[in-house]
Amino acid sequence: MHRAKTGAGVMLLALLALPPLARPQAVGDHQYTSEAIELGSRTYTSQCALCHGPQGALVDGIDLRLGIFRGVASDEDLRRVIAEGSGEGQMPAFDFGAGEMEGIIAYIRAGFDPEGVAVRIGDPARGEELFYGRGDCSGCHRVDGEGPRTAPDLSDIGAIRTPAVLQLNLLDPTAAMLPINRPVRLVTLDEEVVTGRRLNEDTHTVQVLDSSERLRSFAKIDLSSFEISREPSKPPVDMNEEEVADLVAFLLTLRGG
Repeated sequence: MHRAKTGAGVMLLALLALPPLARPQAVGDHQYTSEAIELGSRTYTSQCALCHGPQGALVDGIDLRLGIFRGVASDEDLRRVIAEGSGEGQMPAFDFGAGEMEGIIAYIRAGFDPEGVAVRIGDPARGEELFYGRGDCSGCHRVDGEGPRTAPDLSDIGAIRTPAVLQLNLLDPTAAMLPINRPVRLVTLDEEVVTGRRLNEDTHTVQVLDSSERLRSFAKIDLSSFEISREPSKPPVDMNEEEVADLVAFLLTLRGG
């Protein structure tokens, strides 16, 4: 991890020293991969959350989760403030590597958890039984190299998601789903229909993991249709409050390594 040039372990505080006009960001979620968002989550937690809070709203007039800044509109604006610092030292300059910088931008733009709530944490052993048993979570998710790839890998989900967002994913998947994880349906000019999970997208191409777990890349010019679903591929879990608490507890134990 690169450290702040000033040695401080906080981030983005001096956004409040920028001109006072607050405006929402223009979100382009397709620009950010799930890997970049997860890297940004780790960097934000270690370097930024002390001042901005886990939901990005502790600084008056700024809400990073909602994209409300003072005088910042573009990704380049954010890079400049992070790299140069501002506010006469209130926010230090950060010497992040290229990957860390892109991760932070991705996380601010697309990765913040929904509003945090009080979450009950249950018994992880019972939660593991639910995950691999009645809940059938392992039927879609991969953990520590085992399981399918049709849904996001959960091997380190406990390190990159808060209890609140884990609970929300179980109870209201539509509200909690990251933009990059929305199911997609593609139709090629040859009338091939492909459904699956979007892994990455840029201006000209899109990469998906299809329903047969094949990695596919398509040029957008070769598509007659490209639809991104607002609905998740899974329904809310059919569990009681205690079971949800147990499952959240197990997910929090999945921290990689």
